[in-house]
Amino acid sequence: PMVLAFSWAVIRPSVLGPFALLLIGLFQDLFWGGPLGLWPLSLLIAYFIALLTRNLMVGQSGSVLWGWFAALTALAVGCAYVFSVLGSGVMPSLVATGMTILATALLYPVAHQLIDRFEDADVRFR
Repeated sequence: PMVLAFSWAVIRPSVLGPFALLLIGLFQDLFWGGPLGLWPLSLLIAYFIALLTRNLMVGQSGSVLWGWFAALTALAVGCAYVFSVLGSGVMPSLVATGMTILATALLYPVAHQLIDRFEDADVRFR
């Protein structure tokens, strides 16, 4: 879901993005058995920050975008971590949280391919 949250904010912000992220996040909560609203809220926070910084990201190199993606991933997972601590009173494993950030940040080439594919198909970018 983080790939979609990042790509939709960079490619073309629309009304569909937040609703799709809400549904995907709710599915993720139901699938993993977590509290409802944990991942939708975390993904929407990352999407909102990506929208705010969109003008800074557009036209940057792939490595700069990878840094933004990693930072937004850390923000989303960090928000989920804080919400988990506040909701349950128990601290999740920091190692597992760090590995989640790393594994998700390594998915950036998928987001980059999605962004490139859209830019190639859209005549406004030519």
